[in-house]
Amino acid sequence: MEKLAIVILNWNGEQMLRTYLPSVMQYSLDEATVYVADNASTDGSLAFLKATFPECRLIVLEKNWGFAEGYNKALKEIEAEYYLLLNSDIEVTHHWLTPMIEYMDSHKEVAACQPKLLSAADHDSFEYAGASGGYLDRFGYPFCRGRIFDTVESDNGQYDYATEILWATGAALMIRSKDYWEAGGLDGRFFAHNEEIDLCWRLRIKGRKIVCLPESYVYHVGGGTLPKSNPMKTFLNFRNNLTMLYKCLPEEELKPVMRWRWVLDYVAAWEMLILKGNTGDFKAVYRARRAFKRWRKDFEGDRRAIQTSRRAQKIPEQRMFSLLWQYYVKGHKTFGQLP
Repeated sequence: MEKLAIVILNWNGEQMLRTYLPSVMQYSLDEATVYVADNASTDGSLAFLKATFPECRLIVLEKNWGFAEGYNKALKEIEAEYYLLLNSDIEVTHHWLTPMIEYMDSHKEVAACQPKLLSAADHDSFEYAGASGGYLDRFGYPFCRGRIFDTVESDNGQYDYATEILWATGAALMIRSKDYWEAGGLDGRFFAHNEEIDLCWRLRIKGRKIVCLPESYVYHVGGGTLPKSNPMKTFLNFRNNLTMLYKCLPEEELKPVMRWRWVLDYVAAWEMLILKGNTGDFKAVYRARRAFKRWRKDFEGDRRAIQTSRRAQKIPEQRMFSLLWQYYVKGHKTFGQLP
């Protein structure tokens, strides 16, 4: 069994691989095996990999399974103590793996960790997708040390300490293979978006810990597959976030939170239409809520199993305030200003 397998999921990402894979190969091969799992690309990705990086192992999938199920399919073919799920648009740094491996080796209660994510465009700023570790508010809105909604902080060392978090970014997620499979892996039905938050939340419910280790840091482009304003991204984010809440919220919180989300989601949809003139995202929110209502019954068994596995009723990294209230009403724009 390998110690660590870095697995990059690729779909028509030849240019990203050309730009960012060299740093991964340069700074990782002493401590890990690097895999690229290809989601049936139609560009020149495979030809490039075979010609340029023959030492990189290939897993060729027969169709585009999306992010979540694509990783599930690929990881089934790998035997390693640790997996590191890595986006194709990440530039890694010298000795980036050492702090994470050493920490995971010495902290058996920790299921997963992430490095600090900085912006590839501005190395002095955090990157939106995961910054320095993720949390949720009481209504399921994700935020990070270093990023709340669209406010991204400069990195001045303010979060340069290891800490427990609720979720680690899927852009650079190191996880014990044993925990990954015991939790059921990523939920392939999500296709993409919120799947890593869902997995990490399930692990926290089981009593396992998630941490951010800023001693390790990488640079992330972000938005490489779907641009931020893409209606499909909006649809997946809203549908999957509601599904995650249904699966993971304790019984006494489920109904009140879902009632509030009914209100908040439609307010968000009309804000997209009236203030931003964004018809596509407006329709995407409505489609997402209808889609969640249609498939909610498919997750009843998941919810029962997750609640049965619960080791703690309250998880500290799910904060009990409203992020919307803190951000828009009280003007708290940075993580350090939150309660």
